[in-house]
Amino acid sequence: MAITDRARRSVAEFTADEGSASTERRLPDSTWKHLMDTGVLRALQPARWGGEETPLVDFLDAVFEVARAAPSAGWVAGVVGSHPWQLALFPEETQQEVWGEDPTRMLSSSYAPTGKVEPVEGGYRVSGRWSFSSGCDHCGGVILGGVAGEIEAGDSRVPDYGSLILLREEYRIDDTWFTSGLRGTGSKDIVVDDVFVPARRFLSHHRYEYHPDVLAPGQETNPGPCYRLPWATFFNLVIAVPTLGMAQGFLDSWTAATRKRRANWGGFVSEDPLTQRHLAHAYWTLDAAIMKTRRVAIEMTEAAQAGVHIEKETRARYRWDITRGCELVGDAVSDLYRVSSGRVAYVDHPLHSQYQNIVTALGHAFLAADANGLAYGARLLGATPPEVQL
Repeated sequence: MAITDRARRSVAEFTADEGSASTERRLPDSTWKHLMDTGVLRALQPARWGGEETPLVDFLDAVFEVARAAPSAGWVAGVVGSHPWQLALFPEETQQEVWGEDPTRMLSSSYAPTGKVEPVEGGYRVSGRWSFSSGCDHCGGVILGGVAGEIEAGDSRVPDYGSLILLREEYRIDDTWFTSGLRGTGSKDIVVDDVFVPARRFLSHHRYEYHPDVLAPGQETNPGPCYRLPWATFFNLVIAVPTLGMAQGFLDSWTAATRKRRANWGGFVSEDPLTQRHLAHAYWTLDAAIMKTRRVAIEMTEAAQAGVHIEKETRARYRWDITRGCELVGDAVSDLYRVSSGRVAYVDHPLHSQYQNIVTALGHAFLAADANGLAYGARLLGATPPEVQL
């Protein structure tokens, strides 16, 4: 059975657990088990490690269905489910270190370089605090973003931004996750106190993303086209798709509720032409965003299969397509929320929590449409673009 079908068959289980996830401010163990059983968390793990090495589009479709039913579970599915893909880019020794004894071990993440990474002999000294590590309670390690000095880039030197992997005993989790939306993701803080991280557990993004002749270490043992995708655009997809899934769930609920909602002047709200127009616009906007996003995933996959390096100009368009689509969907959802009656202000109203989940997701830095619009527009005009990860 395809992974998307497995996700759809588990919708009832995911939906039943969503309330508990919000109360506990983390995914219940039962939800984590459902994500494991559907295969979505290991979909992008190399087959030689027991994963499914699923095509990117199939993984994203499965994440969409989970998020449509259960926003917190869908968010964790997208974020944590992307990490086996990234671990596959690290040296074989690092893959063995994480998966050797337990191939089901998962990693959470926090990519903003908010901590200190100091290059030392044989590796790095790492200290600091990283926030928003979704699903961290269930994971046996974490991927942290950091700047490890500088690296040559043409005639200049630029910050060497990359990812570091720490094992569970090398950090602590600080429960800071008290939020209005996506409460069940358990996106708590990661605190590291002067830990040595060996060089094999650091992967420079700049070194392998922008140089087509440079392979990431893990690409030698994991040669599949899935592992030839640019990280920033890839990660943009795994943040955007659950957000779009949540929006689909909101539209499902809003439509069902509005069909039965009586108007104050008599009759039904569903008979109001403006309501019909608002809803049609929202569905059109979501469909357009989904199609744009799937096109990015398909084109990236086709390029990887053909061994074609995706240039920065194309990546800039991809990130604009993804983030602008999510921005427009957020606006359309807000339009519907505003005309949903005052009852949606009650915290126990289903649309209230669904809306807060979407607003929280849209706050993610990788969904910032303005910066990506400037990066794309400047390239179209031959102007100097702002620094945006592509």
